[in-house]
Amino acid sequence: MTVRRILETKGREVVTIDPATTLAEAVRTLAERRIGVLVVTGASGDLQGILSERDVVRLVSGGGMDALSGTVGEVMTREVTTAGEDTTVDEAMEIMTRRRFRHLPVCEGGRLVGIVSIGDVVKRRIEAAEQEAEEMRSYIHAAAG
Repeated sequence: MTVRRILETKGREVVTIDPATTLAEAVRTLAERRIGVLVVTGASGDLQGILSERDVVRLVSGGGMDALSGTVGEVMTREVTTAGEDTTVDEAMEIMTRRRFRHLPVCEGGRLVGIVSIGDVVKRRIEAAEQEAEEMRSYIHAAAG
């Protein structure tokens, strides 16, 4: 099972934001869209960084609400780990668990093509385990009958 399969099921929409956008606007977007991360892209759509809820919480805890007057580009995480569409679900889960983040942008040929969350990956793993259990029950039932 690959990341491509998750994207085919859930869709490839990624909410992006310009690095010059104010943090207050970014927070509004996170709240309105009910999402945990914004992917920061340049004018040509190139991946420049990522802004997560955790980034915002750290910022506000250190600088208060006034910190939201800054820009996304000032606080975004610049070194973004990405996956490819052929990354397996197990590999994606390992990356997110080891690096302690919940969202993994998916890129192909240097272009952003989607994003998966730890929830997407766990859901897919559970579905696969349930399918394997059902196949095992069917096999045992057929062998016993």
